[in-house]
Amino acid sequence: MSNEPITLTAGDAEATVLPGNGGRVGGLRVGGVELLRQGDRYGCFPMAPWCGRIREGRFRDGATVHQMPLNSPPHAIHGFVRDAAWRTARVTPAEAVLTCDLTDPWPYPGLVTQQIALTEDALTLTMSVETYESSFPAQLGWHPWFNRTLGDGAGVTIAFDAAWQEERGADHLPTGERVDPRPGPWDDCFGMPDGVDVTLTWPERLELTVTSPERWVVVYDEQEAAVCVEPQTGPPNGLNTAPRLVTPLEPLEATTTWRWRRL
Repeated sequence: MSNEPITLTAGDAEATVLPGNGGRVGGLRVGGVELLRQGDRYGCFPMAPWCGRIREGRFRDGATVHQMPLNSPPHAIHGFVRDAAWRTARVTPAEAVLTCDLTDPWPYPGLVTQQIALTEDALTLTMSVETYESSFPAQLGWHPWFNRTLGDGAGVTIAFDAAWQEERGADHLPTGERVDPRPGPWDDCFGMPDGVDVTLTWPERLELTVTSPERWVVVYDEQEAAVCVEPQTGPPNGLNTAPRLVTPLEPLEATTTWRWRRL
């Protein structure tokens, strides 16, 4: 199938999916109101085969050290499937399934599959990476840009109860120490051992919860126009510090749900 834009609808919710532009959700409208930032950094893109920064773009697999392109010098950031054209495998009025091959510069063959499913009050994103050959470490996650304001309303608030915060060094990477959660603004990774659960509230407009069975979430609210809540399968630099192995018998899978209600 083609990689043309896809529009999903359910009730008064509408999502635009862009297979040809990184497999991202380009927009999410509820009652005609756009929840995701538009413009240069927009929508919600999948992160694979890693999330956040890899220190100096290098990760070790056994005795072998692999070098990734430094797309955020001095580090490599957010994987590269967000820069690829995905294939559309299946579409229904409220669901799309996309696939993307892992190719150069990634040193291992693999396939990433993403499912985007819309209901009247929720969007669920599910992703997997699988291999039929060599095993390899990987991470999965999502990077949404939520609008800080909806129309002329008040700015969004972010509420969550994390068990810990990954201490961030001057190089923006976790130091390996866990500290008590600190007040924002944040560009930080938090641990939630019972699963990610973050609530965004646009006063008098909308409440949206981001949940996931995964244990890590990056919260980024240092930009004026948008805030990011990023569930992921490990912390930044996790290919080196907390690798999750993809094997021919066991793919790596992740899911997140955004559920909203009007206020």
